[in-house]
Amino acid sequence: MSVPKAPNSTRAVHAGGPAVRANHTLTPSIAQTATYTFDNTADLEQYMRGEDPDPEREEYGRYGNPTVRELEQRVTALEGAEDGVAFSSGMAAISTAVLSLVKSGEHVVLFNDCYRRTRQLVRSVLSRFGIEHDVVPAGDLRALEAVLRPTTRLVLSEAPTNPFLYCVDLQKLSEVVKRHGRIRTLVDSTMATPINCRPLDFGVDLVVHSATKYLSGHNDVLGGVAVGAAHLVSLLRDSRGVLGTVLDPHAAFLILRGLKTLGLRVERQNTTALEIAHTLEQHPAVERVFYPLLESHPSYGVARAQMTGGGGIVSFVVRGGGDAASRVVDACRIAKIAPSFGGPETLIEQPALMSYFEASPEELERIGISPALVRLAVGVEETTDLLRDLLEALKTV
Repeated sequence: MSVPKAPNSTRAVHAGGPAVRANHTLTPSIAQTATYTFDNTADLEQYMRGEDPDPEREEYGRYGNPTVRELEQRVTALEGAEDGVAFSSGMAAISTAVLSLVKSGEHVVLFNDCYRRTRQLVRSVLSRFGIEHDVVPAGDLRALEAVLRPTTRLVLSEAPTNPFLYCVDLQKLSEVVKRHGRIRTLVDSTMATPINCRPLDFGVDLVVHSATKYLSGHNDVLGGVAVGAAHLVSLLRDSRGVLGTVLDPHAAFLILRGLKTLGLRVERQNTTALEIAHTLEQHPAVERVFYPLLESHPSYGVARAQMTGGGGIVSFVVRGGGDAASRVVDACRIAKIAPSFGGPETLIEQPALMSYFEASPEELERIGISPALVRLAVGVEETTDLLRDLLEALKTV
């Protein structure tokens, strides 16, 4: 498998927009409206019959918006998809997609290293509606195939996963699933971005992003996007109108603004994160480092084959346990303690305290989250400054 070529950053700046905007503005306008008007009854009836000459015309803000539509089209172009639909958050995108594709009596498979809210959706929420599930080890396609059933309708994965950055072989995943009939694959590619990997190129059915992260890139807006084949996206769009998980136009404008620098930011974060990962791997205070483009990572071969960069997240285990990890986190001066990732500011956290604070030691062990695990979300600061800050903090161990 050859390394895929990253999409041209020109798409991140221009895709999805009209050749000439209203009033000849350079940037998109914010269509800050909740509803749309019709000239007369005949005009309305023409629209309702699907005969309106303007294919982008809308009826009501929950069903669509011109600013939101431009965002959908741009991410669609970046991912090489047929269509896309935007949501109020990344979890809104995932939840709406799952509820659109699976019904009571059917079965879902999830890989175990994933965002905790996705795990809760599958294990706690779906079970209340009669949807069964299995959870298998990250990237383990044999384990996946062993649990597939005639009622299986959806396989969910992240690529890379959060927080251990495992990379499932997307092409083999697609091949395994397609051998078993009516099963869809949904990949959360938030951590990769379309700059580092395009899962649809490997046969995946749907890709979702938390646009809150790298796509918007400024830690100032919530949003989500799902892209894929037009007939699948239409199901999600219909469900969005019912569930009300629509993205507001001002948020769409902010994400569109952020997308313009996506390629520049991700390339910088790729470079910095790899250098930090190499440095941490040699540090005596660090027990283990998780980064997909380190040869020590279990997914190194897969990552090299299907990614053009390793992303901006580096996870590592500090020697000395949770207290030692807390001292490192507290001693950082540039990296701020906060959840999320993908923005210009470097963020740092202990997942056991930030994401899994309510979990018991037994639950943490079952999930595989060590109290000494630290997740560093690299921003766009100078690499030398971030390294200096981190190395100084490690002196506290």
